[in-house]
Amino acid sequence: MQERHTNREMYFNELAQTSKKYIIPYIEEFKKIDKDSKILEIGCGEGGNLLPFAQKGCDVTGVDISSNRIEQAKHFFSKNNANAGFIASDIFKIEKPSKLYDIIIIHDVIEHISHKKEFLDGCSKFLKNDGIICMGFPAWQMPFGGHQQICKSKVASHIPFIHILPKPLYKSYLKLCGESKERIDELLDIKDCATSIELFESLINESKYSIENRRLYFINPHYEIKFNLKPRLLNPSIGRVPYLRDFFSSSCFYILTKK
Repeated sequence: MQERHTNREMYFNELAQTSKKYIIPYIEEFKKIDKDSKILEIGCGEGGNLLPFAQKGCDVTGVDISSNRIEQAKHFFSKNNANAGFIASDIFKIEKPSKLYDIIIIHDVIEHISHKKEFLDGCSKFLKNDGIICMGFPAWQMPFGGHQQICKSKVASHIPFIHILPKPLYKSYLKLCGESKERIDELLDIKDCATSIELFESLINESKYSIENRRLYFINPHYEIKFNLKPRLLNPSIGRVPYLRDFFSSSCFYILTKK
């Protein structure tokens, strides 16, 4: 397990830097961002992705199911003299949004959702008709697509592709490495919710959205702050090959619009 998984302020600041340098410029290719922009992040955690939007003067809202993460978000925003509204809730339980948003960010969330189609369809009620969704997730088959980097064991957290083992073998391996029942259950839940590029795009084709843009990264933009690695897009030739591309896509960025 890396320090950023226990030092949440460090994680918050790292996300803020990546958001400012890569997520905002990506969104601005398709949607203007200014003080009139209304921004919603679903699954915001401590809110690091949202800080640069707040610093630009946007109307910012973050929703997360974890009340602890929301309290941390409020604290970190206060330390940075930034304004935002934060809601501790399951997004499905917000039946009537108080406002509609120009931009919805859903980053590193869909791979934790079991009922993906219902989730995606439900998000549309928060989005303006001319709004966009910025979606990001790691392809399941990529080396650490199972989020095994959160393991406490140095062996388990540094071995790529172990998450694609059959479930009984994966569970046994995690036990052998000394992982707690809670951590094993969390990782197996992520395995159950596995999100490949093919699955995601199939869901979008059946949903209320169209894919405006897709950007597959061989080296995730967030790896710059984490590992000092320069972000690199996936070779287009590999990106056109279904299933093979999943093994090489450490992050998948999408811009979605309403049909």
